[in-house]
Amino acid sequence: MTAKDFARETGASPETMKRLEHFVELLEKWQKTINLVGNASLADVWRRHVLDSAQLAPYVSDIPGKIADIGSGAGFPGLILALMTGRYVHLIESDGRKCAFLAEAARATDAKVTIINRRIESVTDIKFAVVTARAVAPLEELIGLAATVLEPAGCCFFLKGQRVSDELTKALKRWNMIVTRIPSVTDRDAAVLKLEKIARKP
Repeated sequence: MTAKDFARETGASPETMKRLEHFVELLEKWQKTINLVGNASLADVWRRHVLDSAQLAPYVSDIPGKIADIGSGAGFPGLILALMTGRYVHLIESDGRKCAFLAEAARATDAKVTIINRRIESVTDIKFAVVTARAVAPLEELIGLAATVLEPAGCCFFLKGQRVSDELTKALKRWNMIVTRIPSVTDRDAAVLKLEKIARKP
């Protein structure tokens, strides 16, 4: 997939595309010294990373309240969502080097983000209406991390790969929640999980 393919599929504006292209250039530059993404995935960066993240934009864009992205890493999906929606996104990332990249990428693309260089477990002073995550932890564990910062009426959007069914089965043994499984636009074996009314089982 090329940048033009991405623009055609998502309807991203020329201004948004300019920012996304600048972001991809920075990612490729920083990747030479910091392992931000798998090297092999860079050859298909627009599909594997940018589109995979951007598919959440229609779901989160109209939900009122604060948005947090757990384990933002190289900015997927959080920084991409900020660029696609124009919303402020809190990027929670414990790795200082990755936070340095996020800060430079945010400055260069004028993304509306706040970078929180802390482990999610230590973020106790703020709650969010929406929590997103991609490639952070198994679902059972990820829900526990998200629950610490999620508002009571909030919801989560998690990008999950080919083990999504197995992870969901395990998670449902520990958590009560409403699950909406949305097919991924980048991988027919993957899914977007929308989770609501999350509560730990007794």
